[in-house]
Amino acid sequence: MNKHEPPPLSPEELERYARHIVLAEIGGPGQQKLKRARVLVIGAGGLGAPVLSYLAAAGIGTLGIVDDDTVSLSNLQRQIIHSTNSIGQPKAASAAAAIQGINPHVAVETHRLRLDAGNAKRLVAGYDIVVDGSDNFETRYAVADACAAEERPLVTASVGRFDGSLTVLMPYSRDKEGRPNPTYRDLFPAKPPEGMVPNCAEAGVIGALTGVLGTLQAMEVVKLVTGVGEPLVGRLLLYDSLSTRFETIRYRHHG
Repeated sequence: MNKHEPPPLSPEELERYARHIVLAEIGGPGQQKLKRARVLVIGAGGLGAPVLSYLAAAGIGTLGIVDDDTVSLSNLQRQIIHSTNSIGQPKAASAAAAIQGINPHVAVETHRLRLDAGNAKRLVAGYDIVVDGSDNFETRYAVADACAAEERPLVTASVGRFDGSLTVLMPYSRDKEGRPNPTYRDLFPAKPPEGMVPNCAEAGVIGALTGVLGTLQAMEVVKLVTGVGEPLVGRLLLYDSLSTRFETIRYRHHG
Protein backbone atom coordinates (compact mmCIF):
# COMPACT_ATOMS: atom_id res chain seq x y z
CA MET A 1 0.00 0.00 0.00
CA ASN A 2 1.21 3.47 -0.89
CA LYS A 3 2.04 5.42 2.27
CA HIS A 4 -0.42 8.11 1.13
CA GLU A 5 -3.15 5.54 0.55
CA PRO A 6 -5.75 5.56 3.36
CA PRO A 7 -6.48 2.28 5.10
CA PRO A 8 -9.47 0.25 3.91
CA LEU A 9 -12.88 1.44 5.05
CA SER A 10 -13.66 0.13 8.53
CA PRO A 11 -16.97 -1.62 9.32
CA GLU A 12 -18.17 1.60 10.97
CA GLU A 13 -17.26 3.61 7.87
CA LEU A 14 -18.96 1.08 5.60
CA GLU A 15 -22.17 1.59 7.58
CA ARG A 16 -21.73 5.39 7.75
CA TYR A 17 -21.32 5.67 3.97
CA ALA A 18 -23.72 2.86 3.03
CA ARG A 19 -25.97 5.12 0.97
CA HIS A 20 -22.97 6.21 -1.09
CA ILE A 21 -21.60 2.72 -1.49
CA VAL A 22 -24.84 1.29 -2.89
CA LEU A 23 -24.69 3.91 -5.67
CA ALA A 24 -23.13 2.16 -8.66
CA GLU A 25 -21.49 5.45 -9.70
CA ILE A 26 -19.72 5.81 -6.31
CA GLY A 27 -19.36 2.42 -4.64
CA GLY A 28 -16.44 1.43 -2.46
CA PRO A 29 -13.80 2.77 -4.88
CA GLY A 30 -15.50 6.18 -5.02
CA GLN A 31 -15.79 6.35 -1.25
CA GLN A 32 -12.09 5.52 -1.00
CA LYS A 33 -11.37 8.44 -3.35
CA LEU A 34 -13.36 10.72 -1.05
CA LYS A 35 -11.38 9.45 1.93
CA ARG A 36 -8.13 10.11 0.09
CA ALA A 37 -9.07 13.65 -0.97
CA ARG A 38 -7.71 16.87 0.52
CA VAL A 39 -10.04 19.84 0.06
CA LEU A 40 -9.33 23.45 1.05
CA VAL A 41 -12.33 25.64 1.89
CA ILE A 42 -11.84 29.41 1.85
CA GLY A 43 -14.16 30.90 4.44
CA ALA A 44 -16.20 29.22 7.19
CA GLY A 45 -19.13 31.58 6.67
CA GLY A 46 -22.41 31.44 4.79
CA LEU A 47 -21.13 29.35 1.88
CA GLY A 48 -18.36 27.56 3.75
CA ALA A 49 -20.72 26.30 6.46
CA PRO A 50 -22.78 23.97 4.22
CA VAL A 51 -19.72 23.09 2.13
CA LEU A 52 -17.81 21.92 5.19
CA SER A 53 -20.83 20.16 6.71
CA TYR A 54 -21.65 18.14 3.60
CA LEU A 55 -18.06 17.34 2.69
CA ALA A 56 -17.44 16.15 6.24
CA ALA A 57 -20.55 13.99 6.09
CA ALA A 58 -19.46 12.67 2.69
CA GLY A 59 -16.18 11.43 4.13
CA ILE A 60 -13.61 13.76 2.58
CA GLY A 61 -10.39 12.63 4.25
CA THR A 62 -8.88 16.02 4.99
CA LEU A 63 -10.60 19.40 5.10
CA GLY A 64 -8.58 22.61 5.30
CA ILE A 65 -10.32 25.74 6.60
CA VAL A 66 -9.05 29.26 5.90
CA ASP A 67 -10.72 31.96 8.01
CA ASP A 68 -9.38 34.76 10.21
CA ASP A 69 -12.73 35.91 11.61
CA THR A 70 -14.60 35.15 14.83
CA VAL A 71 -18.21 34.03 15.22
CA SER A 72 -20.71 36.82 15.88
CA LEU A 73 -24.41 36.64 16.68
CA SER A 74 -25.37 38.09 13.28
CA ASN A 75 -23.57 35.18 11.55
CA LEU A 76 -25.92 32.54 12.95
CA GLN A 77 -28.83 33.37 10.64
CA ARG A 78 -26.97 31.59 7.82
CA GLN A 79 -23.63 30.16 9.02
CA ILE A 80 -25.13 26.93 10.28
CA ILE A 81 -21.89 25.15 11.16
CA HIS A 82 -21.58 27.51 14.16
CA SER A 83 -23.78 27.52 17.26
CA THR A 84 -24.83 30.13 19.79
CA ASN A 85 -22.15 28.74 22.11
CA SER A 86 -19.54 29.49 19.41
CA ILE A 87 -19.98 33.26 19.59
CA GLY A 88 -16.59 34.90 20.09
CA GLN A 89 -14.64 31.83 18.99
CA PRO A 90 -12.46 31.79 15.86
CA LYS A 91 -14.62 30.54 12.98
CA ALA A 92 -11.96 28.06 11.90
CA ALA A 93 -11.86 26.46 15.36
CA SER A 94 -15.65 26.48 15.72
CA ALA A 95 -16.07 24.83 12.31
CA ALA A 96 -13.37 22.26 13.10
CA ALA A 97 -15.16 21.26 16.30
CA ALA A 98 -18.46 20.93 14.45
CA ILE A 99 -16.84 18.76 11.78
CA GLN A 100 -15.49 16.39 14.41
CA GLY A 101 -19.03 16.10 15.73
CA ILE A 102 -20.34 15.29 12.24
CA ASN A 103 -17.63 12.81 11.30
CA PRO A 104 -14.62 11.90 13.48
CA HIS A 105 -12.97 10.16 10.50
CA VAL A 106 -12.26 13.54 8.87
CA ALA A 107 -8.94 15.26 9.57
CA VAL A 108 -9.20 19.05 9.85
CA GLU A 109 -6.43 21.57 9.20
CA THR A 110 -7.16 25.14 10.28
CA HIS A 111 -5.47 28.19 8.80
CA ARG A 112 -6.45 31.22 10.85
CA LEU A 113 -5.37 33.88 8.38
CA ARG A 114 -6.64 36.02 5.54
CA LEU A 115 -5.77 34.53 2.19
CA ASP A 116 -4.07 36.94 -0.20
CA ALA A 117 -1.81 36.95 -3.25
CA GLY A 118 1.23 36.45 -1.02
CA ASN A 119 0.16 33.22 0.70
CA ALA A 120 -2.44 31.74 -1.65
CA LYS A 121 -0.16 29.55 -3.77
CA ARG A 122 1.49 27.94 -0.76
CA LEU A 123 -1.88 27.09 0.78
CA VAL A 124 -3.48 25.87 -2.44
CA ALA A 125 -0.52 23.63 -3.29
CA GLY A 126 -1.20 21.43 -0.27
CA TYR A 127 -4.67 20.37 -1.42
CA ASP A 128 -6.35 18.58 -4.33
CA ILE A 129 -9.39 20.84 -4.77
CA VAL A 130 -10.22 24.34 -3.53
CA VAL A 131 -13.65 25.75 -2.67
CA ASP A 132 -14.01 29.52 -2.52
CA GLY A 133 -16.68 30.80 -0.16
CA SER A 134 -15.12 34.24 0.33
CA ASP A 135 -17.12 37.45 0.21
CA ASN A 136 -14.80 39.85 -1.63
CA PHE A 137 -13.24 40.11 -5.08
CA GLU A 138 -9.69 40.62 -3.84
CA THR A 139 -9.70 37.17 -2.23
CA ARG A 140 -11.49 35.59 -5.20
CA TYR A 141 -8.86 36.83 -7.66
CA ALA A 142 -6.02 35.66 -5.39
CA VAL A 143 -7.57 32.20 -5.00
CA ALA A 144 -8.32 31.86 -8.71
CA ASP A 145 -4.80 32.90 -9.74
CA ALA A 146 -3.22 30.50 -7.24
CA CYS A 147 -5.41 27.58 -8.33
CA ALA A 148 -4.59 28.25 -11.99
CA ALA A 149 -0.85 28.40 -11.23
CA GLU A 150 -0.89 25.24 -9.09
CA GLU A 151 -3.32 23.42 -11.42
CA ARG A 152 -5.99 22.80 -8.79
CA PRO A 153 -9.73 22.74 -9.61
CA LEU A 154 -11.59 25.67 -8.04
CA VAL A 155 -15.27 25.56 -7.12
CA THR A 156 -16.34 29.16 -6.65
CA ALA A 157 -19.69 30.71 -5.77
CA SER A 158 -21.12 34.03 -4.71
CA VAL A 159 -24.45 35.23 -3.35
CA GLY A 160 -26.43 38.45 -3.44
CA ARG A 161 -29.59 39.31 -1.52
CA PHE A 162 -31.78 36.60 -3.07
CA ASP A 163 -29.64 35.22 -5.89
CA GLY A 164 -26.34 33.46 -6.43
CA SER A 165 -23.98 31.95 -8.97
CA LEU A 166 -21.62 28.98 -9.15
CA THR A 167 -18.94 27.69 -11.51
CA VAL A 168 -15.92 25.37 -11.62
CA LEU A 169 -12.58 26.65 -12.93
CA MET A 170 -9.90 24.44 -14.49
CA PRO A 171 -8.06 26.86 -16.84
CA TYR A 172 -4.93 24.68 -16.95
CA SER A 173 -6.81 22.02 -18.96
CA ARG A 174 -8.75 21.95 -22.23
CA ASP A 175 -12.32 21.18 -23.23
CA LYS A 176 -13.49 18.41 -25.55
CA GLU A 177 -12.74 20.58 -28.60
CA GLY A 178 -9.18 21.19 -27.44
CA ARG A 179 -9.75 24.81 -26.42
CA PRO A 180 -8.33 26.14 -23.13
CA ASN A 181 -10.91 26.21 -20.36
CA PRO A 182 -11.87 29.72 -19.20
CA THR A 183 -10.31 31.58 -16.28
CA TYR A 184 -11.92 33.62 -13.52
CA ARG A 185 -11.00 36.75 -15.44
CA ASP A 186 -12.96 35.52 -18.44
CA LEU A 187 -15.99 35.92 -16.18
CA PHE A 188 -14.84 39.01 -14.31
CA PRO A 189 -12.09 40.81 -16.27
CA ALA A 190 -11.72 43.51 -13.62
CA LYS A 191 -12.70 44.03 -10.02
CA PRO A 192 -15.84 46.19 -9.65
CA PRO A 193 -15.19 49.73 -8.38
CA GLU A 194 -15.03 50.08 -4.61
CA GLY A 195 -18.51 50.35 -3.12
CA MET A 196 -20.37 49.17 -6.22
CA VAL A 197 -21.07 45.69 -4.79
CA PRO A 198 -22.38 46.01 -1.21
CA ASN A 199 -21.53 43.30 1.29
CA CYS A 200 -24.19 41.27 3.07
CA ALA A 201 -24.02 43.49 6.16
CA GLU A 202 -25.05 46.44 4.00
CA ALA A 203 -27.45 44.76 1.57
CA GLY A 204 -28.65 41.77 3.57
CA VAL A 205 -28.85 38.14 2.44
CA ILE A 206 -31.50 35.48 2.95
CA GLY A 207 -29.97 32.73 5.07
CA ALA A 208 -31.19 29.66 3.17
CA LEU A 209 -29.73 31.05 -0.07
CA THR A 210 -26.19 30.38 1.16
CA GLY A 211 -27.29 26.84 1.96
CA VAL A 212 -28.46 26.29 -1.62
CA LEU A 213 -25.24 27.57 -3.21
CA GLY A 214 -22.92 26.01 -0.63
CA THR A 215 -24.57 22.62 -1.01
CA LEU A 216 -24.21 22.87 -4.79
CA GLN A 217 -20.51 23.63 -4.26
CA ALA A 218 -20.16 20.50 -2.11
CA MET A 219 -21.85 18.47 -4.86
CA GLU A 220 -19.36 19.75 -7.44
CA VAL A 221 -16.48 18.68 -5.17
CA VAL A 222 -17.92 15.19 -4.81
CA LYS A 223 -18.24 14.98 -8.61
CA LEU A 224 -14.65 16.14 -9.13
CA VAL A 225 -13.26 13.68 -6.59
CA THR A 226 -15.22 10.64 -7.73
CA GLY A 227 -15.29 11.41 -11.46
CA VAL A 228 -19.07 11.13 -11.78
CA GLY A 229 -21.13 13.54 -13.88
CA GLU A 230 -20.01 16.72 -15.59
CA PRO A 231 -18.58 19.54 -13.46
CA LEU A 232 -19.61 23.13 -14.16
CA VAL A 233 -16.47 23.92 -16.15
CA GLY A 234 -17.16 26.65 -18.71
CA ARG A 235 -20.68 26.98 -17.35
CA LEU A 236 -22.03 29.53 -14.88
CA LEU A 237 -25.05 28.39 -12.88
CA LEU A 238 -27.37 31.23 -11.86
CA TYR A 239 -30.00 30.83 -9.14
CA ASP A 240 -32.86 33.26 -8.46
CA SER A 241 -34.53 32.24 -5.21
CA LEU A 242 -37.52 34.57 -5.55
CA SER A 243 -38.66 32.99 -8.82
CA THR A 244 -37.12 29.57 -8.02
CA ARG A 245 -35.26 29.61 -11.32
CA PHE A 246 -31.98 28.01 -12.31
CA GLU A 247 -30.23 29.04 -15.51
CA THR A 248 -26.90 27.93 -16.94
CA ILE A 249 -24.80 30.20 -19.14
CA ARG A 250 -21.85 28.90 -21.13
CA TYR A 251 -18.71 31.05 -21.25
CA ARG A 252 -15.33 30.61 -22.94
CA HIS A 253 -11.70 31.56 -22.68
CA HIS A 254 -11.16 34.87 -24.46
CA GLY A 255 -7.53 34.26 -25.32
